[in-house]
Amino acid sequence: MSGAWAGVVRGVVSGGVQDGGMAQTTKSSRSSKDAPVVKAARRAEVRLPSLRAFDGGELVPDGDYDGVEFDGLDLGGMDGGGALFMDCALTGCGLGETRLSRARFVDSVLREPRGVGTDLAEASLRDVEVVDARLGGVQLHGGVLERVVVRGGKIDYLNLRKARLRDVVFEDCVLVEPDFALASLERVAFAGCSVRGADFSGTRMKDVDLRAAGELQITRGIECLAGAVISPEQLMDLAAGFAAQVGVRVAGL
Repeated sequence: MSGAWAGVVRGVVSGGVQDGGMAQTTKSSRSSKDAPVVKAARRAEVRLPSLRAFDGGELVPDGDYDGVEFDGLDLGGMDGGGALFMDCALTGCGLGETRLSRARFVDSVLREPRGVGTDLAEASLRDVEVVDARLGGVQLHGGVLERVVVRGGKIDYLNLRKARLRDVVFEDCVLVEPDFALASLERVAFAGCSVRGADFSGTRMKDVDLRAAGELQITRGIECLAGAVISPEQLMDLAAGFAAQVGVRVAGL
């Protein structure tokens, strides 16, 4: 096994003996057991002020929306590229093919957004909650997500290629074929969610907690899990992928 690949295997599994050999009980090892296996993500805590209803019309590029409530509106196909959404609530809004590239969402809640082809390329989300989303083909490549919670719902083909995620929690949601290729993930947790067909090619990880994912399927990039923590059960599920990476064939007698 090459040194680089050994670095991926060591430390990626929580529980049990990881490096082989006999266990030694020392003061140092006891201290390391007391330390958390992975640093927890700092969760977004959004507290919205009193909001005023959106006055109608369409989103405008580089618009400034402060303390605005968008309730049950169809924003599909509109152009809000570069806009700032601060202390806003978007509830039950249609976002099909809405252009929000380079938009900034700060201290905001997106509740039950729906639609296909939402363009959030290079957008910034900070202290944001996304609740019960029903979205497909969301373009968030090159985006920046900091202190974001994605809770409930289902997102198909989420494109986070080359994005930067820090203190992000995916909770009780379904992610179908999410693309994390070449992204940077730090203090990211997958809790009670299903991750199906994920692409982690070239992903850089630090303190990524995958242990509580109810379902974990990795299509590409299994060799890029250094910096993540998985459970012993997940290791068994992913064993064939790990073996393939080091050229080991598994066959019965």
